[in-house]
Amino acid sequence: MVPMAVRKIIHIDMDAFYASVEQRDDPGIRGKPVVVAWRGTRSVVCAASYEARTFGVRSAMPAMRAERLCPEAIFITPDFTRYRAVSRSVREIFKRHTDLIEPLSLDEAYLDATDNKGGLPTATRVARAIREQIREELHLTASAGVAPNKFLAKVASDWRKPDGLFVIQPDEVEAFLTPLPVGRIPGVGKVTERHLAELGIKTVGDLRGVELRVLESHFGRYGIRLSELSRGIDDNPVVPDRPTKSISAEDTFPQDMPLAETEPMIRLLAKRVWSSSGKESRVARTVVLKLKTKEFDILTRSLTPVHPPSSCDELTAIALSLLDRVGLGAERRYRLVGVGLHNFREPEEAPVQPELFE
Repeated sequence: MVPMAVRKIIHIDMDAFYASVEQRDDPGIRGKPVVVAWRGTRSVVCAASYEARTFGVRSAMPAMRAERLCPEAIFITPDFTRYRAVSRSVREIFKRHTDLIEPLSLDEAYLDATDNKGGLPTATRVARAIREQIREELHLTASAGVAPNKFLAKVASDWRKPDGLFVIQPDEVEAFLTPLPVGRIPGVGKVTERHLAELGIKTVGDLRGVELRVLESHFGRYGIRLSELSRGIDDNPVVPDRPTKSISAEDTFPQDMPLAETEPMIRLLAKRVWSSSGKESRVARTVVLKLKTKEFDILTRSLTPVHPPSSCDELTAIALSLLDRVGLGAERRYRLVGVGLHNFREPEEAPVQPELFE
């Protein structure tokens, strides 16, 4: 269970942020399905308004699929300069209440409101004030979760989206978590969820009942983390101004694959990574390709080009080029592939000379 001495953590998540900014600034598209994405066969959705989501459109989905699901959707090219400006305005509202702010992206952040600048009696009051100020000053909506730690606050912020506020009190943690599907735990993707289901674990309550040694045997160190989260334990503090170090995505093949057949997955992962990187104000310098062999050996290949990748196509091309440097022979088989962006820097920093890393 959660310790007695707990923090008061708020997770703020702007609702359909990019699409909401577009709808706010153009009254003609309010109430209509809006998809923020570049048009093209390789583009992915950066954001979808809630009107578009009713048709099944989701972030990181291929733009062509979004168009098939919602033919009447209004497609808008992303304007990250404008989104970053709005994000800074949201951040200024946060700073009125606490200096302990940990941004996760342009549209979400953790706040530690254990002690707040306004002297409000509860973190719930702080979250309510922040949401009201965002609505009144920026004409946007945000959802908030309030809880004793970051893990629970993030789960809570998604509970009543959009434009919602949900609070998990310390004495409510066990009752709240027990029936929750394990897929609601941040970080538990489809592969992990499937692996847990194979072990008969479908809810957080099921997870809590599994011995730690069993989870460790199947998931390694992550098994320890799963055990802690199932009990509502998360001691990670809010770390202000922590810059992004890397963004990556990886997936395990249904069956071991030769290197030559990994290209479709690399293209898909590159799209996911590029979509996620669009939320960052800093620019990634290095592209990384990760592979795990059939024998569970992990290898990486990376490249720091003179100019950072400026499009998904460029990221994909660099990631695919790194296949030529694997050098393990055509007979090797691989169970997992990943694509990542590393070495983030401020956009105005001058390009560095290219470096190659093995």
